[in-house]
Amino acid sequence: MALVNPHGGGNLRPLLLEGEALISELARASSLPKVKVSSREKGDIIMLGIGGFTPLEGFMTHTDWQGVCDGMKMANGLFWPIPITLSTDTATATGFHTGGDIALIDPDDDSILATMKVTEKYSINKAHECATVYKTTDIEHPGVKMVMEQGEVNLAGPIKVLSQGDFPEKYGDLFLSPKQTRAQFEAMGWSKVAAFQTRNPMHRSHEYLAKIAIETCDGVLIHSLLGNLKPGDIPADVRSEAIATLAEHYFVKNTVLQAGYPLDMRYAGPREALLHALFRQNYGCSHLIVGRDHAGVGSYYGPFDAHHIFEEIPKDALETQALKIDWTFWCYKCGGMASARTCPHGEADRLLLSGTKLRKMLSEAGDVPAEFSRPEVLEVLRAYYASLAEHEKVEVKLSGHSAR
Repeated sequence: MALVNPHGGGNLRPLLLEGEALISELARASSLPKVKVSSREKGDIIMLGIGGFTPLEGFMTHTDWQGVCDGMKMANGLFWPIPITLSTDTATATGFHTGGDIALIDPDDDSILATMKVTEKYSINKAHECATVYKTTDIEHPGVKMVMEQGEVNLAGPIKVLSQGDFPEKYGDLFLSPKQTRAQFEAMGWSKVAAFQTRNPMHRSHEYLAKIAIETCDGVLIHSLLGNLKPGDIPADVRSEAIATLAEHYFVKNTVLQAGYPLDMRYAGPREALLHALFRQNYGCSHLIVGRDHAGVGSYYGPFDAHHIFEEIPKDALETQALKIDWTFWCYKCGGMASARTCPHGEADRLLLSGTKLRKMLSEAGDVPAEFSRPEVLEVLRAYYASLAEHEKVEVKLSGHSAR
C-alpha cells in the first residue's frame, strides 16, 4: 500500500527556493520594501516553504479568508479550516502597490524569510474570524488575542520562501519536512501511519494513546510543535529528550518516529484539529490521534468537540482520518491504563492525567505518582525544572478539562 496523497491530491508543493534560484532571489529581495512578520506568520511561511501547507501558493485573498471562516472552503473549492493570512499596519501597507513585490522579514533576527507578490490588500472583520474559527471573541483566549492584535491590513499573494529560519540549526534531525517523513515511512515499510500531536512531554496517557494506534497502524509519528507556546510550557529540546527516552524504554523498535514542525499554537480547538489532520496528510500520515480537548485551551471547547467536527466536514475533505479516543486515565481497580469506553469503574478509582497537571506537579517540586509518568521521563523533566532560575519559573494553573 502507498502513503496517503498530499492535500489536494497532487504532489507536495514546497515553496522553498534552492541553488541559483535562491541566490538570485535573495539578491533581489534586499532592495524590496520590507514587512516584518509575526511569530505565527513566520511559522506559516516556513510550513509553506517545506510543503507542509501543500497546495497553498501563499497567503489567502479576502474571498479565501471569507470562505474559510464561513465554510472551511477556499475560493477554488479546496477544503481549509483556518485562514492562513499575513497582515501589516495601514502605514506600511500604503507604502507599496498591488502587483509589486515585498520582502518578508524574520521577527527574530531581521533576515529575509521570503518574497511575496502582493495581489491584494484588504481589511477583515477580526471579530468575525474569531467567532467562526475560535468560537469566541473573548480576548483572554490566546488565539483571539493573536487575531485582534494583527495589523489592520491583510496582504494576499504567492510567496517564494528563502529561509527556514533557525529551525534546522536549532533542532537538527528533529526538524523534518514532509518529503523527509514520507521517505522515512517508506524506508521502514510503513503505509498506515498515525500522527500524535503534542506540545507536552508524553505522560502515561499519551503513551497509551500512541500504543492503541500502533495496534492497528504500522507506526506512529510523534509530532511535536516547535513554535511558540504559552508561558510555563516545556521547551522543545526538553520535550524531545523526554519523548526519545520514553520511546527507547517503552516502545518496540521501529514503531515510533519523532519529529517536529514549525508552527505556533493557535489554540483553535476543533478547527485546529482539522488543520493538524490536513498538514499531517502532507507529512504522509493516514490518521491523526484525537483525544480529549485536542488543541484546546481553558474551557472554551467541549472535551470532544474535536471528535465531532470530523463528522461535520465533507467525506472527501481529507484523506487523513481521525483516530478518536475517549478520556484516558489510570484505573486503580483495572490495574492499568484504560478509557471511558473500556473501564466500568467510577471516578473515585481513576487518576485523570494531563500535561498541565504534570507541569504543575513538577514546577512545584511535588511528588508525581508512578501511574502518571515513567521514571526515566521524570528524571529528564526534574533535571529541567531544577535548572530554572527563580525568575524563569511560571506558576501553572489548572483550568478547564485539565483541572478534573
